[in-house]
Amino acid sequence: MGFPGEPPRRQPYVQPDGPEAQAPPARGERWFDPAPHGPQGPGTGERPAETPPYGTAPGHAPTPGTVPGPLPGARPPAPAPEASGSTDTEPPARGQKMSRGQKMWSPYDEGPRSRRPLYVALGALAVLVAGGVGLTMLVNSDSTPSPGTAAPTQSSSAPAVPQPPSGKFGFAAARKTDPYALTLNELFRHKKVSYGGRDYLMTVRRMDKKCKDAVVGDKLKKALAAGKCTQLLRASFRDASGKIIGTVGVANLKTSAAAAKVVSAGAGKSRKEYLKALPGKDKVTKSLGSGEAFAGGWRHGHYAVMVWFQFKDGHLPKKSEVKRLNQAAFGTVDATVTPALESRSLTGKRP
Repeated sequence: MGFPGEPPRRQPYVQPDGPEAQAPPARGERWFDPAPHGPQGPGTGERPAETPPYGTAPGHAPTPGTVPGPLPGARPPAPAPEASGSTDTEPPARGQKMSRGQKMWSPYDEGPRSRRPLYVALGALAVLVAGGVGLTMLVNSDSTPSPGTAAPTQSSSAPAVPQPPSGKFGFAAARKTDPYALTLNELFRHKKVSYGGRDYLMTVRRMDKKCKDAVVGDKLKKALAAGKCTQLLRASFRDASGKIIGTVGVANLKTSAAAAKVVSAGAGKSRKEYLKALPGKDKVTKSLGSGEAFAGGWRHGHYAVMVWFQFKDGHLPKKSEVKRLNQAAFGTVDATVTPALESRSLTGKRP
């Protein structure tokens, strides 16, 4: 249906020769009225016999004050023709068959589609192909400079990592490959250390440039002098219970062979050659050096590591107690000295 001045609505597609085309339209519907544009053919301007949608019925005068509608059978005014160039074809009149070659009009017909998206897609594809070919040629090209052309210098290249010398101790095998002096912070940085689930507290530390001042025994002093000892660093510790106390020392020799001689000098059964204990100012480690102790040493490259550990009361340890002293001595060394010396074995520098 429609209202005065409303453009005709879209009509459903119906086969011209089908049964739907022969059935009369429903009351008030104009499915097959002529298209609202173009010239009308013969017999296409008639409306099916029905009650007029507006105006007055035949034989009745218009009511005063109302606008008279179109007379029965009158042809509605044709709308203004569309702009020239339109390719729409108006549908055939009701009951009239389409001639051969004539295209059936449909309200859903669309105009010719633009091919611009296709051209754009083809152009993008060509750009991608060209880019891929260029990238492949660049990768496969020979980057070796031609003879007579200077090779570019690498100004920002990372420095090469030095390879450690062969041997068990690497750079730390001799002072020549490990020239930097030891520091107290390098060996004994932390006041509290832990190893194997046990805690140890450092109470004092010291560095002696005269190595003979940090040891006991003439034989040991001569070995240090012959090995060109330049420094001897010591630190004292106590365990968490305060019953075990001890001192750790590291001597810096010229070569690994010189360090071995220092260790051998302090390995006598009489224990007359040993590291001098370093007493602390606290009430626990101030008694270091008095009484019986476990003393010994070993080498790590050109370094000689020496220890002195005892019970606080200075009693002679039993065999079962010697194990506790050994455990405390090795624990404090592995928590402090060993990581620093292993780092020097790999780099020849301070960690």
